[in-house]
Amino acid sequence: MHKLMRRTTEIKICGLTNLPDARMALDAGADYLGFVLHARSPRHITPGAMRRLLDRLPTGVRAIAVFVNAQRELVEMLARDCRLHAVQLHGDERAADWVDMPVPAWRAARLRHGKPDPAPDQWPATRYVLDAAVPGRYGGTGRTADWAKAAKLSLQVPLMLAGGLIPDNVAEAIRIVAPLGVDTASGVEKAPGKKDHRKVAAFIKAVREVRIDR
Repeated sequence: MHKLMRRTTEIKICGLTNLPDARMALDAGADYLGFVLHARSPRHITPGAMRRLLDRLPTGVRAIAVFVNAQRELVEMLARDCRLHAVQLHGDERAADWVDMPVPAWRAARLRHGKPDPAPDQWPATRYVLDAAVPGRYGGTGRTADWAKAAKLSLQVPLMLAGGLIPDNVAEAIRIVAPLGVDTASGVEKAPGKKDHRKVAAFIKAVREVRIDR
């Protein structure tokens, strides 16, 4: 018989734009710090600002940069120069253009008609970030995904659950979906790109109190 292993759920605090918020998220126990390099996002940070911020954080911080339809050459350059842990592709990128990336690639997916789009078996990704599907938006909408369908996907691929997660619902989401990790941005903000430190702490506390048997 296989013995069930109890594990904690990883946490990514995304949409960071300033050093105090990044330090607080790290000190509170976030596993990953996320930075959105998409000019149309209210949580946008420039590559230069991200690099300066990361230079002032401890060595070994696992930073994830979110790109939307960026050129691979730019993504690779920033991944190298900023020592990124992984890059997250959140747009309409073609899978064939991202084979053999020198750093892990996380792929954003959305449920359309009950199925993840793009299909995980079509992508060379190490993780899949499941977000809510909102026409004309690439993310950051604050809407929740279909957790029941997400639970099925979580059994098939390494899944980061995103979309509308807040301190009050994240524990329930984890119990239903059993994802590898959870990802929040707007759910712990006081304004777009500005974190509410009490919400960040409450979110992380809520996640840490849940244990998933696998």
